[in-house]
Amino acid sequence: MELSVSASTVEPFELIEVGGEVDVYTAPKLREAIVAAVDRGHHRLIIDVQKVDFLDSTGLGVLVGALKRVRADGGSLDIVCTQERILKIFEITGLDKVFGLHETVDAARAAHA
Repeated sequence: MELSVSASTVEPFELIEVGGEVDVYTAPKLREAIVAAVDRGHHRLIIDVQKVDFLDSTGLGVLVGALKRVRADGGSLDIVCTQERILKIFEITGLDKVFGLHETVDAARAAHA
């Protein structure tokens, strides 16, 4: 399965919507989208993984790297996810305590209000 990645601005955040499988083969495309957003000056990111069917350790590594990058500039990275199988990955790895996990984009935005 392919990976779809789209970015849009939802002030004051950059929203990156991801769909498909995030694995060792497709994770570089996600990394490129995040790096491009940061290079454009966006340090407050919301990553929407509602349409992600599969997420492996490489994909988690991309998200952790992105979090470190935006935090270094005083930014934030929140994740929108309600899928149990994806949330379970965050829980098992302990990353549910590292990332802000939200049910909707609006909830992620409100967490920083």
